[in-house]
Amino acid sequence: MGKMDTIAARVAGGATVRFRPTGSSMVPLIRSRDLVEVAPVDPAKLEVGDIVLAKVAGTVYLHLVSALDPARGRVQISNNRGRVNGWTHHARVYGICLAVEDTPRPRALEKIASNV
Repeated sequence: MGKMDTIAARVAGGATVRFRPTGSSMVPLIRSRDLVEVAPVDPAKLEVGDIVLAKVAGTVYLHLVSALDPARGRVQISNNRGRVNGWTHHARVYGICLAVEDTPRPRALEKIASNV
């Protein structure tokens, strides 16, 4: 199990986690090694543009919600460079990014899951 899988398991279990992801696919929203804070999310409250911790096709990403399909209970996940990772069900959307380098993400607090 990789680092992102471990973080996803903690968030899915109800923890709010701060960590420093690596990579450049989310620049300028998140730069490699920026400190992010992720909390459990209510997927039904998500909007396009939210940054979520989600599993798509076996890989855990901290990427953008790029489309919603509420009728099927799923969201489309993409990076910030236009690459679509794919669709995933609400059950595989573990958390929402609350802050990057202690700067709050807009409207993220109101999307925290209340049942964890």
